[in-house]
Amino acid sequence: MRHSLIFIVLLSMLPAFIAQAAPAQRAFSDWQVTCNNQNFCIARNVNEHNGLVMTLSRSAGAKTDAVLRIDLGGLANPSAGEPAIAPRLLLDGEPLKLGPQHWQISPWRLLTDDTATITAALAVIQDKHEIILAGSKDVISLDGLKAALLFIDSQQKRVGSETAWIKKGGEPPLTVPPAPALKGVAVVNPTPTPLSREERSDLIDYGTWRMNNSQCSLDPARREVRVTALTDDKALLMISCEAGAYNTVDLAWLVSRKKPFAARAVRLRLPFVPASESSDMELMNTGFDEKTRELTTLALGRGLGDCGIQTRWRFDGQRFRLVRYAEEPSCDNWHGPDAWPTLWITR
Repeated sequence: MRHSLIFIVLLSMLPAFIAQAAPAQRAFSDWQVTCNNQNFCIARNVNEHNGLVMTLSRSAGAKTDAVLRIDLGGLANPSAGEPAIAPRLLLDGEPLKLGPQHWQISPWRLLTDDTATITAALAVIQDKHEIILAGSKDVISLDGLKAALLFIDSQQKRVGSETAWIKKGGEPPLTVPPAPALKGVAVVNPTPTPLSREERSDLIDYGTWRMNNSQCSLDPARREVRVTALTDDKALLMISCEAGAYNTVDLAWLVSRKKPFAARAVRLRLPFVPASESSDMELMNTGFDEKTRELTTLALGRGLGDCGIQTRWRFDGQRFRLVRYAEEPSCDNWHGPDAWPTLWITR
């Protein structure tokens, strides 16, 4: 009887457990999919697209809200004389036929959030090879699209459901798990007493001592000590330590605001395991946003700033907790850090 009760309890917890799927990011040939901690998924073509990108996003749950868009752009906008793309799109050499009644069409973008239109479009293109822009080298490779759609279906537990894009079944929409409740990280002491001139001077001196006694390879002339009030009794101390071509690794401490100083090293640990297989984050290009009261990091994959990892952390009174994690592994000149796909969000 006892074992039966345990089994029933575990079974009742199963839907909630399924809904709490870990974030994931996968590549399928020329397509990349990112699903965050709310099972919101976004997919796009990557690699040699030359600025022509199809993006598909879908939320978790029974509601079939999704957005499909085709953009011409990238880090650099098209030239002013670039003609409209809609009449120039070719699907495996034939004109791409779109029902204009459900598309928002502008010169360099096509967008629809109509469920039936998206489903019909995906059914047409998922087994094709490419969409090209006539008169250019711009191309959307469709190699990997079908696998990407199946991954989204699997991640959102839609396989066998009426709402699935691939392997559709007869299960009603309400069998699809809803998005998990969005967790929050409260701001502790959002308006701390500003550092006095004496506090700042003493903390800068202390930071200089820490910097001179740390094993840092950065040229002393380029080292920097930064300090900010974190709470009424704690300050955040950051120093520049190592540097590469476009990244600087920092060290940081939580420090008492009054002498004698007590310091504890800041360690950033992700609440999930990323593709790098390490949950420990380096403090790369670290900053502190005074408006949001958040610690920020930005690890650039290359100097263009089109790929890398961007994070935001909030102090909960004891440690910094992750509030946003965005990662773009594809260095294809498409978008900057503010538009990278997110794997983790909170309130």
